[in-house]
Amino acid sequence: MLRKFYPCAYADTVFDIDYQKLYQQGYRGILFDIDNTLVLHGADSTPEVDRLFRQIHRTGLKTLLLSNNSEERILQFLAHIDAPYIAEADKPAPQGYEKALALLGLPKEQVLAVGDQIFTDIYGANRCGIDAILVHYLRRPGEWWPGKRRVVEKLILWCWRLTPGCRRLRDIVK
Repeated sequence: MLRKFYPCAYADTVFDIDYQKLYQQGYRGILFDIDNTLVLHGADSTPEVDRLFRQIHRTGLKTLLLSNNSEERILQFLAHIDAPYIAEADKPAPQGYEKALALLGLPKEQVLAVGDQIFTDIYGANRCGIDAILVHYLRRPGEWWPGKRRVVEKLILWCWRLTPGCRRLRDIVK
């Protein structure tokens, strides 16, 4: 039952993922969540994130932002990044993921989702048969209570770590 919430891999940050290895393993597209995955909630992109997207694109991977945020929020984030997006994606519903596959022109076997929330990003990707990497959510300094959902996510991640065979993506975390 919990397997529908399990990621294929876990990374501390999006910067810890080896995108070249993902390309070598046959992936050609990445769906990124924005808030608390790439930047703090509501923040603009940073020079580091802008460089990361340029690096990912140089490897030959396509990117798409798949977000439950408004178009206005996404366009604010995309000021220095060239990537398509889907706003108000209604994750974890499969329609946003299916639309993303169509926009990228790629089959689900060649696409990977990266996000910080098990109940939206990972569960939604799993519902569509898309591999997914969970990254530890970003928090503001001094923020100590992560919320009830994050506590439950931590328990699911603990179970995931104890379940053999659930980590399908190996050696992609630096």
